[in-house]
Formats: sequence, C-alpha cells, structure tokens
Amino acid sequence: MVGQVARRRVIYIPGYDPFPPRRYRELYRRESAEQARISGHEIAVTAGERSETWQVRARIEGAAVEARFEVLVWSDIVQGSMSGSILATYGQLIRTAWAYLGSGALIRLARLRKGPTIAALYPIAVLLVQLTLALAIARGLGTLLALSGLPLVGWLGLVAVWPVLAWFRARDGRLFAWYLMHDYAHAAGQGGAYPPELQARLAVFADRIAAALTDEVDEVLVVGHSSGAHLAVSVLADLVRAGRVPADGPALSLLTLGQVAPMVSFLPRAWRLRADLALMAGQGRIPWVDVTAPGDGCAFALCDPVAVAGVAPVPQRWPLVLSAAFTQTLSPARWRALRWRFFRLHFQYLCAFDRPGAYDYFRITAGPLSLGARFADQPPSPSRITTHHNPFTSTTP
Repeated sequence: MVGQVARRRVIYIPGYDPFPPRRYRELYRRESAEQARISGHEIAVTAGERSETWQVRARIEGAAVEARFEVLVWSDIVQGSMSGSILATYGQLIRTAWAYLGSGALIRLARLRKGPTIAALYPIAVLLVQLTLALAIARGLGTLLALSGLPLVGWLGLVAVWPVLAWFRARDGRLFAWYLMHDYAHAAGQGGAYPPELQARLAVFADRIAAALTDEVDEVLVVGHSSGAHLAVSVLADLVRAGRVPADGPALSLLTLGQVAPMVSFLPRAWRLRADLALMAGQGRIPWVDVTAPGDGCAFALCDPVAVAGVAPVPQRWPLVLSAAFTQTLSPARWRALRWRFFRLHFQYLCAFDRPGAYDYFRITAGPLSLGARFADQPPSPSRITTHHNPFTSTTP
C-alpha cells in the first residue's frame, strides 16, 4: 500500500543546543511512554550503538513499526560559538543588534510575530541591565574605597565589574540571556550566511541522509527543530540539487518544528537559505510539513517560511503549514502549568500531548503511515501567514 511504513529511519537535526545528543534519546523515551499511556500506543525504546542513536518498536493504529533514530550532531560548533569571554559576548551584542537594526530586519520581523522578536530583544536587554548593575556595584565599591583618602583608590572599584558579570553568566541556567545572545549572534554573524564550519557540517549531514536512503526502509523522515528546521531545509535542498534522492529509494520526508527561519532569511546575506527555501517549496518529490503553535513565543508561529521570505515559487507546493494548537491539544491544567515556561513550550513539539490532534510526534515518527500519506488530505491552517515584509529576496550574491 502506498504510504504504508513498516521500517523507518528518523534523522533529527536539533537547534542551537550545546548539550550532548543523548538528551533527545531520553526525552523521546520519557515522552513516548507518556503518549503511549494517553493514546493507547505500544512503544518500546532501546539505546543504539552510539549515544546519538536509538531504536523504537511500536504498535500504533493497529500496525507494527520499527524505527531507527539518529541525531545529527553540531553541538560542538554551538559550544565553540559560546566559549568567548565576557568582553567578546558584549561585542557580539553590539554586532548582532546592528545586524538586525541596521538592516531593518527587526522591524520587519516584528510585523510577522511579536513573540520571537521580543525573544530576540530579551538577551540584549538583560545583558545591558546586568552591565548596568555591575557598573553600579563597582561605583558603590569605588566610593567606599575613596573614603580612605588615598589617591586613585576609588578607581579600584572597577575591578568588581568582571566578577559581577561572571556571576550572572554562571547562573544563566534560569534566564538563558547569555545563551540566547550567543544563539542570535551565531545566526547573524555572517549577515545571514552560514559560517564556514556549519557549511562543512551540513555537507556531512547530507552524506548521512544520502546513506540512509540506501537502507531497506520505507521512509527516511528528516526532522528539524528550531534553527535545525532551516538547516534541514538546506541539507535536503543540497541533496535535490545534486541528484542524490533516488527515484527508486524509500520515501524522503521533511518535518520542521518550531521554525525560526525568518530570523535568518530576513538578513541581507541569507542568499543560500532563501534559495533553499524556494527550491524545497517548488519541488514535488519530498513532502514538507511545518508545525508551529501560537503558544510558542520562540517560533514564528504559522508563518509560511517560504512565503514570508518573499521567495515563494509559482506554483508553491510546500510546506503544509499546521498548528500544534497548544491551547486545544493540552488540557487546561497542563496549559496553565506550561504557558509561562517559554523554553519548555518551544520543545513541546517533541513531547506528549494529553489531547492530541492531527499533530502527534509519536504517530508521525513511529506510526504506520509516511508523512505524505498521513497529511495527504490535511488542509493548511486557516491562520497561516503568507505576507512578506522582507526587502532581501535575492537568492544569489
């Protein structure tokens, strides 16, 4: 039967995340068990041969499915981009603010969705407040030292600035301001172009997916989350251009979750990403479903990433833009518990829903239908946004 899946490869591309990939295995283990309890699935997860892989045996919708998962790792690149000094981070702040404000991108992004735009301003505001507090403490200390009457001793108070900022940075696990600053700086560092080390890693990712397409499976499902969503678009676009998607191979599908593509595609030098978006929107071989939710303040919810970038081809076939509709798919009690936990909500797409709708991560990744077959008759969200305010629509330098 067309679209029926008994064996699947799932290849997951995470967002800007410095943590090792095994966290995604444990997240899948925990949340799949919860979704199985709620929905009556049978899902068994076992560790793979490496920390970034795992195996799933499931019975969902009356059919048995085997799936092998693999996380494509770029956490080392993320860690490298976060390793700068305090001074370097404040330098990133200045350059990143100029990249978005000087190009006019920030104002145009705010016209799409205010939530992720506020999220972009948040680390700038927090780091500036922390610098102000550090300077105030240094001034107070200097005033106390000046009471000694010794010349220039008051200036010694400035030595307090660095320890105070270091204290804030060490406790960023609650505020995520330093983390987000590094994230946006990495995205904007080349004016929207991918850094060379990331370009090279995307080529490795393409090889991994091409190898998966030679396996004896029914579907290779590529999942990109957050900034991993537009990386997944670029990797698959490269495979299409190179003719590396075999006509007689397994179905190749793309699922993007919580995408933030406009944060890059609205920058002047994002030529490659815009070209990749246009190509993937117009091709007819790889079904592409894009899922976001208005309750996720970190994503460009229901924004068609191709159309809003101003590069929609004619005809535009993809993506199918759907809403995870957190206010409907989570119970009122669960929604109340999560609604102000912004970073947790940004990962809800990978988690169990107590009132699952059309979108169910575990039916998609471990169920018996390919992505294209599962959503063949699904209309797009009526609230999707397709208007664009992006002046940078060129796909070549």
